[in-house]
Amino acid sequence: MFKNFTRFAILTVPWLLGGQVLAADTAPPGEVLLMHELAEEVSADRLHKDVQKLVNFGTRHTLSDTKADTRGIGAARRWIKAEFERISAECGGCLEVITVADVVKGERRIPDPVEVVSVIAIQRGQLDPNRYVLMSGDIDSRVTDIMDFTSDSPGANDNASGMAGVLEAARVLSKHKFAGSIIYAGLAGEEQGLFGGKIVAKYALEHNWRIKAVLNNDMIGNISGIDGVVDNTVARVFSEGTRDVETPQEARIRRFTGGEVDSPSRNLARYIDLRADRYIPNLNVMMVYRLDRFGRGGHHRPFNAVGIPGVRIMETHEHYDRQHQNIRTENGRAYGDVIEGVNFDYARKLTALNVVNLAEMAGAPPFPADVKIKGAVQPSTKLSWKTISGKAAENLAGYKIYWRYTDQPQWQYSRFVGKVDHYTMENIVIDNYYFGVASVAKDGSESPVVFPGPAGSFGD
Repeated sequence: MFKNFTRFAILTVPWLLGGQVLAADTAPPGEVLLMHELAEEVSADRLHKDVQKLVNFGTRHTLSDTKADTRGIGAARRWIKAEFERISAECGGCLEVITVADVVKGERRIPDPVEVVSVIAIQRGQLDPNRYVLMSGDIDSRVTDIMDFTSDSPGANDNASGMAGVLEAARVLSKHKFAGSIIYAGLAGEEQGLFGGKIVAKYALEHNWRIKAVLNNDMIGNISGIDGVVDNTVARVFSEGTRDVETPQEARIRRFTGGEVDSPSRNLARYIDLRADRYIPNLNVMMVYRLDRFGRGGHHRPFNAVGIPGVRIMETHEHYDRQHQNIRTENGRAYGDVIEGVNFDYARKLTALNVVNLAEMAGAPPFPADVKIKGAVQPSTKLSWKTISGKAAENLAGYKIYWRYTDQPQWQYSRFVGKVDHYTMENIVIDNYYFGVASVAKDGSESPVVFPGPAGSFGD
């Protein structure tokens, strides 16, 4: 066994960088104190108020009324936009509020032309404004018949809970400044085929947004499951194991060097899991090694499909009587996604989980890029990566190397190595471990761990 080098270790050995000998920085602490404060600022009462407001629109079906003031998806998205604008006014105009839309037609669930409109609020970063992390919830709702756009469809948990979480995250985080940018997204058209996510992902690529992480929140308020379990202490995080955009050549590299469980999305899930343990009392993360629930989908998938890392955050015990159901009672059994099925203290914890992860990723320096590894038939492992300079690097303290046994779900060991672009792990044989690199800010904020090669790349 090798020593677990903690975040508190002070490294005094000089490292060679670009022909100059530099003293390694002191490894920053493992906790970022601001994160505790941010988690505590999330309000269950505000979440309850926002879910109730969304429920009061009657239906938010994608094909529902867009003209009425109090009913239908049009009224709901206008209210969400107005709420983002109100939050922005309170922080001196710190949010750029826009809509991203396109007309969808000729689809199985949208046969006639419908404008699918998502509402986006952008909080620009101070050092690296074109680097983004994104939190999303869904605007729309549905009942049993996917094409029924007139019946009451409150969608309290699915997905007013996620949309309320996005609004609350914007309220909390807009009071603070970060190195990178944060996007708060209300995505439309999810139930009809993930169209809001597809449209926004396409828009992001066209506008050269460097989105490093998508946290998709879809149902974050139910604690009483169809399985009879009542549990408010566990959240699930779903993530793809290999990148959807992997090429045949990249797949061949991965086959011989590893990375089946180290996509950027999977390492994002590990990152979230660790921060739940660190900052959210009485909340554990169940990492699910699957893109989504069996045979089902969510709004992180369109981002994964174009190479943007993303995960789904949600409750652990679903109750299917409260999903995609007409409101009714049959044989004494109640059906329907009504507000009574939402536990707002649980929704508060999952929203706080998003808040601390958004804040730390936005507060981190640019994620390591072009991470490479060597060490075949050698006693030591050599890692290298692309360093950064200029304004974007002003908060950089250095880099941290992580490693773990290949059968372990979480990173086990770490070593802070300072502002270097390469490092040799002496007498640690490459065959026995997986390795990765994270960037570390002066306040201790870290990026997710980046696994070497195309399998783990978060992009430049």
